[in-house]
Amino acid sequence: MTKEVLDSAPLQAENLSVGYQLNDVANILFEEVNLSLLRGHLTCLMGPNGIGKSTLIRTLAGLQRPLAGKISKLDEKTIALVLTDKITATHMTVYDLISYGRYPHLDWGISLSPADHDVINQSIAEVHIHSLVNKKLDELSDGQLQLAMIARALAQETPILLLDEPTAHLDLNNRIEIMKLLLQLARKKNKAILVATHELDLALQTADHTWLATPEKKIKIGIPEDLVLDGSFDTIFQFKGYDLKTGKIQRTFYRKTTIGLQGSDHEFLWTKNALEREGFFVSNTGNIAVTISDQKWKIGNESFISIQKLLDRLKSNDVLMPRP
Repeated sequence: MTKEVLDSAPLQAENLSVGYQLNDVANILFEEVNLSLLRGHLTCLMGPNGIGKSTLIRTLAGLQRPLAGKISKLDEKTIALVLTDKITATHMTVYDLISYGRYPHLDWGISLSPADHDVINQSIAEVHIHSLVNKKLDELSDGQLQLAMIARALAQETPILLLDEPTAHLDLNNRIEIMKLLLQLARKKNKAILVATHELDLALQTADHTWLATPEKKIKIGIPEDLVLDGSFDTIFQFKGYDLKTGKIQRTFYRKTTIGLQGSDHEFLWTKNALEREGFFVSNTGNIAVTISDQKWKIGNESFISIQKLLDRLKSNDVLMPRP
């Protein structure tokens, strides 16, 4: 692999087979896959539980030998890694944790220079955790600790950042914050970032590329929108009652009344969501016309100040049909 190619795609895998050797028998999780991580892009590795995403991450990072094939990197200091392993030294401070990111760059004296401290402080600034630097790790929330781990990886100053389930066990706000941060870092710092994740909704909105692990021990590669439209996600995840193309749960319309809904923006979307959840079929025309204007919902001359009031009125005169 030439240096010119690795400058734009600092990690390349050719005919890579990944798995474990058990009693001289190969347990292959992925077989003869070809992968490239691109600078300036966020790539999400996705697939069902137990398919081997963590093993692939560890193999690409050099923690586990591939069963076959070749992994090409710029050099041995190319990759920073964030795993889900628990930290036991919880009495160290956040600053101490992030400083460990500089250790690959230190000589045997293991002494941080002013330049090293500048890199540490810049990493802290990139992740916006100034207020946490003097806190001990056991004083942090899960989301704060994950941000500190990302800052430590940034302090390594590598072109590649690999993360295994960085949003696991976090609430929605923290999951969104971390995925948006990783996308920004890919763009701003020109890093090649790979995230193994189960966050389907967030990955579809943030990933530049998706590596979709298949039961056939292959990895299907593409932008997320193409993989949604060609049915790849549906085939691999086999969604039960969820329509990925619309991003909504499949509804059962069990009421006799149909609603002709007129409105716009988020009020229209949330009104439609509430009506469909309650079993009404919603379209541009229907038995009853509902209009939305200035956060008021109207049926003819009747006006309602909330979606709940509207639902109460509609359900009071509706005839339920037998549920399928």
